Amino acid sequence: MELPKFILGDNTDYPNAIFVIHTEFPRFIINLEDDEVEWFEDFDQEDQKEIEMETEGLIQKATDFYDREVARYED
Repeated sequence: MELPKFILGDNTDYPNAIFVIHTEFPRFIINLEDDEVEWFEDFDQEDQKEIEMETEGLIQKATDFYDREVARYED
């Protein structure tokens, strides 16, 4: 099965949370309510530096995805 790069997630236990799941490496879930990120990957010290540099861009892409999806619902 081919998955989309980003998926929106919802959970009634977290009514204010807006979850975006990134399905490609490095896999993570971000809660756009507070920008908290939960990584599904384990990183070694060498990977950690690269991930830190990519994190800002990945969070921006997740936010852009959410904005695009919301705009499509409003149409």
